[in-house]
Amino acid sequence: MTISKAAILFALFLPTGQCCFSQQAISDSVREPTMAQTKKKVNKEQQINAGKGYVFIYPKPKLFGFITKLPADAAGMASTTFKRKTIKPLILVVATTGGLLLADQSIYDQSQKICPRVNFQTTEQNKNILTLKINKKETTLLKLPGNINTGFYQLGQGFTGILIGAGLYIHGKIKHDYRSLSTASQLTESFILMGVGTQLMKHISGRETPGLASIPGGRWELFPSFKKFQQNTPKYDAFPSGHLATLMATVTILAQNYPEKKWIAPVGYSVTGLVGLSMINNGVHWASDFPLAIALGYLCGRQIVKNSRTILNSPTNKKNKGSISYSFNSLQGKLLPALIYTF
Repeated sequence: MTISKAAILFALFLPTGQCCFSQQAISDSVREPTMAQTKKKVNKEQQINAGKGYVFIYPKPKLFGFITKLPADAAGMASTTFKRKTIKPLILVVATTGGLLLADQSIYDQSQKICPRVNFQTTEQNKNILTLKINKKETTLLKLPGNINTGFYQLGQGFTGILIGAGLYIHGKIKHDYRSLSTASQLTESFILMGVGTQLMKHISGRETPGLASIPGGRWELFPSFKKFQQNTPKYDAFPSGHLATLMATVTILAQNYPEKKWIAPVGYSVTGLVGLSMINNGVHWASDFPLAIALGYLCGRQIVKNSRTILNSPTNKKNKGSISYSFNSLQGKLLPALIYTF
């Protein structure tokens, strides 16, 4: 009986032991891929401690992310513009534009008188550094600004953001830094979004530039034909300023992604103001072309940053998944200083 009992007990426990072993084997086989998947997930994003209490999470940027994100960011800008919390900033932009419209001609005339006295010339001058002659026709390949006014004007032509973006892209590739790569992609996207957006508005408003104005403050011709616009662009493309919108977006994106670099905002907004003044001097824009451009650039920059990263921690120690606030004080703090610097 003892042998039979032992045999029975062995027969009963053998399957249980096999089952336990099999479950352990299955558990190990499942756990191993899970660890691999976790590792793979970590490689798909980077946590950046920017200092001053900021911790960001950047996903691995996609090659053509600056194109694929365009529809969503454009829609985000449009929807945000008509939200309840943006009513006050919108009123501020409209009121500022309206006030400057009344003073446009006077501001332009005074800038033509005062700026030359402080060596801020009212004309665009360039020095050709490198030229190429093809079929007896000279083409300028490289030129440098010939005066201070031209130098600031060229800073606002969009290439500034592209050059900064190229530098960040190279740095990001070498250092495998997702923040650098993402910021480069964001700058490229803002260049496209602001270029298309402001051109669309110019084709709607059809405002004359100061240099070619036929009446004080410039004539407005709503919805000029495409042919007329192309044949005499300066007669129709003053409002709003694409240069200032793109520059404002560039400064906003850099300041948002690198909050530890405290100098970006004051230097960037100061340069934005001087670029605005240079464009008035050149007869390219009126002062009232700027408030909407500044607001568009700021809104564009914030929207693009919002969709490109997650805020894990901030100085307020609140978890925030990239939420974006367009409060009156926030936009006012960016818009008014730039206008003050301009005038």
